[in-house]
Amino acid sequence: MRITIFLSCIVLFFSCKGQPKQSSLVSNTDNNSLLWEVSGNGLKQNSYLFGTFHLMCKGDIVISNQLKAAIGNAATVYMELDMDDPAVMMGGLLMMNMKNGKKLKDLYTEEEYNKLNKFFKDSLSTPLTFLQSIKPYFLVAMLYPKMMPCKTVSGVAEELMKVAKTQQKEINGLETMEFQASVFDSIPYEEQAKELIKSIDSLNIYAKYFDTMVNVYKSQQLAAMQNLFNKSEFGMEEHQDILLDNRNKNWVIQLKEIMKKQPVFVAVGAGHLVGEKGLIELLRNQGYTLRPLMNK
Repeated sequence: MRITIFLSCIVLFFSCKGQPKQSSLVSNTDNNSLLWEVSGNGLKQNSYLFGTFHLMCKGDIVISNQLKAAIGNAATVYMELDMDDPAVMMGGLLMMNMKNGKKLKDLYTEEEYNKLNKFFKDSLSTPLTFLQSIKPYFLVAMLYPKMMPCKTVSGVAEELMKVAKTQQKEINGLETMEFQASVFDSIPYEEQAKELIKSIDSLNIYAKYFDTMVNVYKSQQLAAMQNLFNKSEFGMEEHQDILLDNRNKNWVIQLKEIMKKQPVFVAVGAGHLVGEKGLIELLRNQGYTLRPLMNK
């Protein structure tokens, strides 16, 4: 894991002097917040949990002062992946490929493949010739910009990483790229292929649903967010255990050990926060106190 000499000195200094005093943050009036404080259960200092959104218009991404303060209160930032490590991100390009030499042409009829090829060439300016080995679910992600009313898009995690770097925080990952690739390998490629075609055929409907998701995220309505994830528009409900639930359990096991040692800021997809099997409830079940924080 990469760490600068400066950060090494800081870590060494605080290992001798103790962690810096955390600033107190203001509670939210209700549970509608993406930012949560984790305390109790023997923790010496508070940690923080935040829900991100994969991709949205850059102008819609707001990093509140309290969000910056929460990052400042943490010793380390944890994301789903160590996005600060170029080797991890480069390795991800290889992990996007299907196993056993599978190709997109193997998953479609001739008519379906021609429709797919025409869409990618005409709408995305990317012929399928260059994408033959890519898992179909990753190709679905390429459609997101077509659903947005803007030209400049970004991910919330990417914007948070900029703040973390400004504050000279180390960034770690809860998962490896290899593990995330295995998650998508566990869902049949044929099923992924059907979802990709369905997405293209229903792009206008999906765009409206995507816009609703963005608005719910921006308003931080966690209950409404959970209801959206339970709907079938994106065909994920059958694999919620693989995509969300099992990963949440694994993260809680890791966080129990990580948070004992130091205060951390954890930023993962907002879908991982909500519901009975979401991180908020799972951490509460482990004896932690979860407090919603103002995030505006």
